Amino acid sequence: MSVHILFVCTGNTCRSPMAEAILHSKRLPNVEVKSAGVYAVNGGDASTHAKVVLQEQGIAHNHSSSQLTKGHTDWATFILTMTASHKQLILSHFPDAINKTYTLKEFVGEIGDVSDPFGGSVEMYRNTFNELQKLIELALQKLP
Repeated sequence: MSVHILFVCTGNTCRSPMAEAILHSKRLPNVEVKSAGVYAVNGGDASTHAKVVLQEQGIAHNHSSSQLTKGHTDWATFILTMTASHKQLILSHFPDAINKTYTLKEFVGEIGDVSDPFGGSVEMYRNTFNELQKLIELALQKLP
């Protein structure tokens, strides 16, 4: 049985695409991954700095942003958000997702939100990438 992981952020251009790319690059059997944004525009590109950081890490990722839909939430085994406000927004629109929606940090037993590099330097994106990489390693240990 496959585990479906959905990463969610705001615009689906920075954090969730990087998280999706990190997990996808691990090529784990029986793990599928997607990303979406609570306020995303469909068909947008990942941010330039996100693409630079992924390239630096040797991770290929062809991204097209997508607005979070019921189809996404129905597909997901786990919905992992970047912030508590993303989680609350999801639960207000998709209350049936309550038992599978967590902030990424909550899922791994930590407190707080994943840092948002939007509008920041490439160094901020590197820091967020490193934070995501660490959190995803911890999250993998929690998967069934």
